[in-house]
Amino acid sequence: MIGRLNHVAIAVPDLEAAAKTYRETLGAKVSEPQAEPDHGVTVVFVELDNTKIELLHPLGENSPISAFLEKNKSGGMHHVCYEVEDILAARDKLVAEGARILGDGEPKNGAHNKPVLFLHPKDFNGTLVELEQV
Repeated sequence: MIGRLNHVAIAVPDLEAAAKTYRETLGAKVSEPQAEPDHGVTVVFVELDNTKIELLHPLGENSPISAFLEKNKSGGMHHVCYEVEDILAARDKLVAEGARILGDGEPKNGAHNKPVLFLHPKDFNGTLVELEQV
């Protein structure tokens, strides 16, 4: 069901500093910051040959990333994102197998303007999983 790894997301306390580290220290191509109000984050994408790194920073007081950064002051890996061909079929199969979908269970548009869903980390070995329709 899952396809390729789309990105690994890292929550960061200072988005500008993190982007600078990837751009200047590691020599990576780094996108401009992009606000994602539906998800409560500002994101920057680090483009790699085989995948992306998504740097996440809180957008607003109710951002889910704020709570993560309170527990992890230096930041850290937040989630992995896998591609799926049909997000509704993937959701239905996962639910039928007992997996929990976060939120209301309906896809929202993500940072790539494609439908995404998040899966409960307790169902996936402690890892928050995002699915993105290709």
